[in-house]
Amino acid sequence: MENILKMTIAQIRELLQKRELSSVELTNYFLERIERYDGDISAYIKVTGEHALAMAKEADKKIASGEKGRLLGIPLGIKDIYCTKGIETTCASRILKGFIPPYDATVIRKLKDEGYVHLGRLNMDEFAMGSSTENSSFQTTKNPWDLSRIPGGSSGGSAAATAAGLCVASIGTDTGGSIRQPASLCGVVGMKPTYGRVSRYGLIAFASSLDQIGPVTRNVSDCATMMNAIAGHDPMDSTSIPQPAPDYAASLGRNIKGLRIGIPKEYFKDGMEKDVKKAMDESIALFEKQGASVVNVSLPHTEYAVATYYIICTAEASSNLARYDGVKYGLREQGKDIIDMYKKTRFKGFGKEVKRRIILGTYVLSSGYYDAYYRKASKVRTLIRKDFDEAFKSCDIIVTPVSPTTAFTIGERMEDPLAMYLSDIFTIPVNLAGLPGISVPCGFDGKGLPIGLQIIGKPLDEALMIQAAYIFEKERKAEKIPERYKEKPVSREA
Repeated sequence: MENILKMTIAQIRELLQKRELSSVELTNYFLERIERYDGDISAYIKVTGEHALAMAKEADKKIASGEKGRLLGIPLGIKDIYCTKGIETTCASRILKGFIPPYDATVIRKLKDEGYVHLGRLNMDEFAMGSSTENSSFQTTKNPWDLSRIPGGSSGGSAAATAAGLCVASIGTDTGGSIRQPASLCGVVGMKPTYGRVSRYGLIAFASSLDQIGPVTRNVSDCATMMNAIAGHDPMDSTSIPQPAPDYAASLGRNIKGLRIGIPKEYFKDGMEKDVKKAMDESIALFEKQGASVVNVSLPHTEYAVATYYIICTAEASSNLARYDGVKYGLREQGKDIIDMYKKTRFKGFGKEVKRRIILGTYVLSSGYYDAYYRKASKVRTLIRKDFDEAFKSCDIIVTPVSPTTAFTIGERMEDPLAMYLSDIFTIPVNLAGLPGISVPCGFDGKGLPIGLQIIGKPLDEALMIQAAYIFEKERKAEKIPERYKEKPVSREA
């Protein structure tokens, strides 16, 4: 079992199909690792051990009868933001404590159709609002590479669990960088697909025009496998793109000779740590060595992206979170009348950052301010999208850093919201434009902390991103598992 963490999903699936390994054994292996290591990392809000073993036993029966599935018998961690029938879903918020959905999100249904095993619910910033996973109502997740540092956010639990080998892979959500930034800081692969490529039905919404679901994996091959499982049109989601998704695994291994790589000058300015800049320069040189050509491009409205994002996302959050009133589900505080009950429920149920964003969003949507803020931000968003359209006329993909810094220490930015918001300065424009983006490990800084390379693609061109990322990963050979988590856990009987 000691080599499992070095294997791809396809390789593990082959062992399962050959009956050289059972899903129950595999699931017990990861439950053992969670029991042994997650006390330090706090990646899981809830471990669903009995449920996982029941799913694993069912998977073994299906394998024995000759059934196949892309994820049949594969144990995954799930960000606690997807409605999952019969399993508490909280979005790391007190206001949803005790909420057990009566149905599955489309992504969960698709994973079930493929035969996955549900290890548990992964920690996150409350309602996906944050860049460090410090905004969870329940616990602070730590970076497996340095337990004094944040794993990124909001999908920090997904990235930390995947990096430490506490699941084969996981899924997260990305509203302004919430998959790519933690993947970068934890040294794993994280992908945000084109907006509408993966169904949002059953995803608990933060900002509906920005949210997108994607995989967090230890390698690019697994990213392709996960995308094959979750992508595609869904009539239950009105924003779902009505066309079939390609076979992402088919692009693995294709060379990138002649590929034009755009380098935006706005992403390579002061403020980037020197080790990050060095890793970017080396990464660009590696692409050139593989036959790609480098083209300088400009994304002139990048400087307005963070301000634009925090107007649009808070406005949408204000609208989406109005449904949490203590009436239908989740927390309910008693009050002297219904208005008092609303106030007390929301005061106790929502955390500080969520309240901050609701207040800001309500303000920018209020009478007299809508045109000055929300309407203007929507216009700037269009300009940012046009910047990318223009840049892609001269290149096939765009390469940038994911984050200007490596992981910062826990508590360092909690009292400085602006510094925290700027953590996503390189990822936010991709969400505003609805484009696909992937983070791939590209080295370490002088403190031994991971650095991520961002590859941005044209709309619906995730396959080309995966193709480039796979070649890059193969040549770069970045370490994926922190040393302290490589040792083999004591085996236990199935």
